[in-house]
Amino acid sequence: MKLISVNIIIKKNILFFILIYSVTSYVLAQNTKPNILYIMSDDHTSQSWGIYGGKLKDYVHTPNINRLAQEGCVLNNCLVSNSICTPSRATILTGQYSHVNGIKTLGASLLPKQENIAKQLQKSGYQTSVIGKWHLKKEPSGFDYYCVLPGQGNYWNPVMKTKENWQDYKDGGKQYEGFSTDIITDKVIDWIDKRDKNKPFVAMCHFKATHEPFDYPERFNELYKNVEIPIPDSFYDDGPETTGRSFIGQSIDNLQQRYLTASNNPEKRKGYMFYPGLPFSVEGLNANEARHKTYQKFIKDFMRCGAAIDDNIGKLLDYLDKAGLAENTIVIYTADQGYFLGEHGFLDKRMIYEESIHMPFVIRYPKEIPAGTRNNDIIENVDFSALFADYANIDYPKTMQGSSFRENLKGKTSNNWRKYGYYRYWQHSKERPAHFGIRGERYKLAFYYGHGLKKNKYSEQNNIQYWDFFDLEKDPNELKNAYIDPKYQEIIDKMKSEILNQRKMLGDTDKDNPEVHDIIANHWN
Repeated sequence: MKLISVNIIIKKNILFFILIYSVTSYVLAQNTKPNILYIMSDDHTSQSWGIYGGKLKDYVHTPNINRLAQEGCVLNNCLVSNSICTPSRATILTGQYSHVNGIKTLGASLLPKQENIAKQLQKSGYQTSVIGKWHLKKEPSGFDYYCVLPGQGNYWNPVMKTKENWQDYKDGGKQYEGFSTDIITDKVIDWIDKRDKNKPFVAMCHFKATHEPFDYPERFNELYKNVEIPIPDSFYDDGPETTGRSFIGQSIDNLQQRYLTASNNPEKRKGYMFYPGLPFSVEGLNANEARHKTYQKFIKDFMRCGAAIDDNIGKLLDYLDKAGLAENTIVIYTADQGYFLGEHGFLDKRMIYEESIHMPFVIRYPKEIPAGTRNNDIIENVDFSALFADYANIDYPKTMQGSSFRENLKGKTSNNWRKYGYYRYWQHSKERPAHFGIRGERYKLAFYYGHGLKKNKYSEQNNIQYWDFFDLEKDPNELKNAYIDPKYQEIIDKMKSEILNQRKMLGDTDKDNPEVHDIIANHWN
C-alpha cells in the first residue's frame, strides 16, 4: 500500500510539472512573438515624407520618419490597388482586392461578419486594438478594444466611438478635448500600457491627418511662415491636351473655391470645411497667381499637419524605448494611399498616376530587418495581412490574396515575386473615369473604360474609352502619354495580355458587368 501511495504521488508530481512546463512554454512562446504597432495616416503622401526625395525634401519636418528609415527598411514601390480611403483600408484588413471583398467605393461598408486579419491574430492569442480613423462605417470586429472616429471625424475635440457607445455610421460616441492626432496617440499608448503583459499585441494607430482640411495644432502655427515653397514641375498643367492623358482630373483650383466659400460663409466653417488660417482671398490676381497662392496655403497647411503626425510617431517610439518594448515590436508607418500635391495641377488621389498609387511605407524590426535599407520590390496593400500573419506565425487564410514580403525585407526576394501591381478604380465620374491597369518596374498601362456600372448603382456619366501608357524610366513624372508611340507597340501588346492575365488570376472578371466586356471588345485594340 505504501509503494502504491508513493507511485501515485510521483505520478501526480510528474503531471503537475508537465502542466507547469506546458503553461510556461505557452507563455514564453507568446512573449517571444513580436508585437506589431501599425501606424497609418490618411493621404500623407510620399512627396511629403522627405525620405523619398523631391521638391519638399528640405522643407518637411519629419525627424521621426527619418529615424524609422535609418533604423529600418523603406519600401520604394509599395502600391495601393484602389486609391481611395475606404477601399484601401478594407483591402489592408481583409487581404482581398476590392472586387473580392466588395468594398469598391467610399460608400461601401466592411461588415462585422467579414473575415479580417485582426480576427485571425486575435484567435491566435494576440491582443488587438484599433484607435483613430476607421472609415468602414460598421462596427469594428476582431479587436479587443476600439475607439474610432465616426466618418471622417474632426481634427479638434473629436467624437470617438467605443463598444460601449457604438452606433453605425456617424452616430454614437463621446467627445474628447484636444487635437485628434495627439488624442489618438495618447490613447494608443494608454492601451498598450494597460495590456495583458503575458500576451503579444497588435495596436493599429490610425490618424485622421493629413486629410483635407489639413488642420494642425497651434504649436506649428509659425512653421513655414514667410517661406516660399517650390511648386511641382507640372503645376500649371491645364488639361489633357498638354500631356495626352485620358482624363480631366480634379484641379487644385477646386480647393481654391472651397477656401473662398468657407471664407465668405463663416457659418460653413464647421467639420469638413473648417480650414485653418481663413479668411483667404485671391482678389486682384490672375488665374496662375491665384493658383500659386492657393498652393502656398495648401502645401504649408499639409506639411504642418504632417509635422504633428511626425511629432506623435516620436512619442510612440519614445514610449516603446522606455517600456522596454522596442526590440520585440515591429513598427510600421504608412498612409492609406498617395495624394496629389499640385502635380499635373491636381488635388486628391484616385488615379493610377504615381503620386496617387504610391503608398509610402517604412518598417522597423531590430531583430530581423537590416537598418537603413531600401526595397524596390512591387508590394501591394493586399500583402500587409500576409506579412502580419507571417510575423505572428499563424496560418494565412486561403480566402486572402496577399503574399508575405517578410523575406523581401531581409533582402531575400524570391525569383517568382510579382512583376506588376494590379490597379482598379471603380468610383466613376466624367472627370475621373473608372479604369484598370498594371504598373510594372518600368512601364505602366491603364485602360479607362469610363463607365458607371448600373448594377452597382454608380454614376452613369460615361465617356469615350482611352488608353494611357507611360515609360517611367524616361518619363517619371508621367508628362507624355506614349500609347501611340510606335517604338512601344510591342511592349504595349504584351502588357495588354498581362492585364487580362492579372484580371483572370485575381478574379476581377466583371462577370456581372456585361457592359465592361462590350467596351473591352470594342476598344481593346
